[in-house]
Amino acid sequence: MKFYLGTHRPYWLDKVNVPLMVSRRTLAGRKTLPKAIQPWVLDSGGFTELNLFGGWSVPAAVYAAELRRLHDEVGQLEWAAGQDWMCEPWILTKTGKTVDEHIALTVGNYIDLKTWAPELPFIPTLQGWSLADYLRCFDAYEDAGVNLADQPTVGLGSVCRRQNTDEIGTIVRTFARRGLKLHGFGCKAGAIRRYGEHLHSADSMAWSFNGRKVRPCPMTGVSSCNNCVHFALDWRERLLSQPIQLSLDGVAA
Repeated sequence: MKFYLGTHRPYWLDKVNVPLMVSRRTLAGRKTLPKAIQPWVLDSGGFTELNLFGGWSVPAAVYAAELRRLHDEVGQLEWAAGQDWMCEPWILTKTGKTVDEHIALTVGNYIDLKTWAPELPFIPTLQGWSLADYLRCFDAYEDAGVNLADQPTVGLGSVCRRQNTDEIGTIVRTFARRGLKLHGFGCKAGAIRRYGEHLHSADSMAWSFNGRKVRPCPMTGVSSCNNCVHFALDWRERLLSQPIQLSLDGVAA
């Protein structure tokens, strides 16, 4: 499993020598951009968009143009999430739409982005709430001519706030058995232990929340470690050194 350290500090791209996950919201509109020294991936910021605006405020054509600039100027971009539509119940309340509508919008956006900018590394994302929802999303991609098993990475959406549940473990194993190279968005330590074996990659920014409790920062002397690169890298090392829990049949518990 490849792990991307999440950060809300885009200048880490030219300073930190580990793979990073950076949100589009921290890079959009910048006049100058950092030059990446390591491979990195782009989070679309979809949860914030839907939570704040009840939909995407950024047209897909604008998003594709932004990504082209990031791809060319920052460099080393491995992939970017599309403008998917999360399916958490509280997000559905914000948008006024159904899970099936969110699935259709997610699949439709991926098709649009790959049609307009086929050279850019957008990845498809599976969306849903129950396993049945994710299976319908899988079928929707198939109907659109996208074989997810052939994709180098497939995002798994709407899991970050319930990732330690048995239900999410079942969803991850179901699609891993279908040959999908899944990326787990926002995976905390418990999720890595429970089903990390079945993930192709994952990211997390949980270090920043934990860093708020360290006051003051022993490395820099600022009020806390929630923005501290030293704390983040130490947290990453501890996370990746933990064992994955295996069941008796060798499958992640």
